Order: sequence, then structure tokens, then C-alpha cells
Amino acid sequence: MNRYETVFIMTPVLSAEQVAETVEKYRAFIADNGGKILHEDAWGLRKLAYPIQKKSTGFYHLIEWEAEGSTVRPFETEFRRDERIIRFLTTAMDKHHIAYAESNRDKSNRKAEPENDATASEVPNA
Repeated sequence: MNRYETVFIMTPVLSAEQVAETVEKYRAFIADNGGKILHEDAWGLRKLAYPIQKKSTGFYHLIEWEAEGSTVRPFETEFRRDERIIRFLTTAMDKHHIAYAESNRDKSNRKAEPENDATASEVPNA
């Protein structure tokens, strides 16, 4: 089994339900073809670096997954056929890429956790 990272951009005219439906379609494709999703990250609506199909924004989504190498081509074919997708990129992850992605994930998880600062709650009465 190989590990892959796919980032895709969906057109900004989609509703929240349509975005969720689109993401679910690709999750199901991976699962139906014997793959396993290891991590997902919805980056939300972001500005594009340059216009694509006369659109300046798009919904970004990242999926980190594991599957046989023969799964990649049909997976990308599904992206090409879907008019809701304006760009996609699938990258095979080597051991350095995996380590970097996991360390970045750990850093972002630490930032999201609230800090327990005991000194802030211990305010002396004046």
C-alpha cells in the first residue's frame, strides 16, 4: 500500500451541502477501491493565486490516504469528469513527506487546544 496526499479545489458557487456531498463522493471512492483515509482537512473558501475558469476563489480540501498504486489513475479520472472540481493534485508521499505532514498536524493540534494557565485564574484580591 502506498500513501498519497490529494488536494482539490471545488468551485465557489457550491452550497455547503454540495461541498459535503462532493467530498463524500471521493471518500467513498477511496473506500470502495480498498483504500483507507488517514487524515482530512477542509481548508474552506480561499482566494486563488490566479483566476481559474473565471473564478477567483474556491473551496479547498485535503485528503491523506493509503491505497494500491492502481487506484490513483481512476481516482484522478473522477476528478477530471466532475464539473464541481476546478483543480486537483495527487502526490505520492515518501517517508520524509509523511514525517513532515504528521509533525505539522501535531503543531496545529497543539495550537487549537486551549492553554491551561493557572496564574491567570489566581488573581489576588486587592
